[in-house]
Amino acid sequence: MSDDTHMFLEFAAAYVRGARPDLVRNCAAETVDCGRAGGLKLYPFKRSQVLPRVRAVIGVLHGLQPQSLLDVGSGRGAFLWPLLETFPQLPVTAIDIHEARLAILNAVANGGIARLSPHVMDICATRFDDRQFDMVTILEVLEHLDDPALAAREALRLARRAVIASVPSKEDGNPEHVRLFTKASLTELFENAGAANVNISYVLNHMICVATL
Repeated sequence: MSDDTHMFLEFAAAYVRGARPDLVRNCAAETVDCGRAGGLKLYPFKRSQVLPRVRAVIGVLHGLQPQSLLDVGSGRGAFLWPLLETFPQLPVTAIDIHEARLAILNAVANGGIARLSPHVMDICATRFDDRQFDMVTILEVLEHLDDPALAAREALRLARRAVIASVPSKEDGNPEHVRLFTKASLTELFENAGAANVNISYVLNHMICVATL
C-alpha cells in the first residue's frame, strides 16, 4: 500500500480523483494504489530528495510569508508539490506552456486541491492583472527563454512584493538552455525590469534571485 514516505500522497490521490473518479476508494493510499493498478502514471508525485534550490526557495518564502503566489513553469511539480505541502493555506496559480503537464495539474485541482489554479499560459503573454499576486516564482525558466527581459518585466508587473527566480550558475549540458546568466547579468535583468532591490545567493550549481519591488 502507498504511504506518504514514498510520494506526495495527498496530491497523488487528488490526481487519481480528478483523472479517474471510478478508481476512488475510502482512503488516499488505497485510491493511489487503485490508480496505479488502473494504469495512471504517478511518477510526478514521487517523494525524492528535495532539490537544494527548491529547499532554498521555500526557505525564502518562509521568511516572506506570501499571501498568494504565481508559479511560472510549474512543469511536473518538482517545486510545486513541496510548496503546496509546506504552505497548506496558500493559494497558488500555476502556469506552463505545455498542455500535457497542465492536464496533470488540472486533475489535481479538480480532485480536491481547490487552492491550486492551473493555466496553460506563457509568462511573456499572460492575461493577469497588474499586482494580482503577492509573489511570483520563476524557477529554471529564464535560461530557456529567447526574451528573458520580457519575462522578468512581466513577473514584476504581476507581483505586489517580490519575484523569486532560480537559474543555473554553470554550464550543465542541457541543450534546451539558450543562455547562461552570471550574478551581474541576472542582477541587471531584474534591475532593468523595475526591481527596487535584487539579492543573489548561490546553492549547488544554481543562483537564487530575490527581486523586490
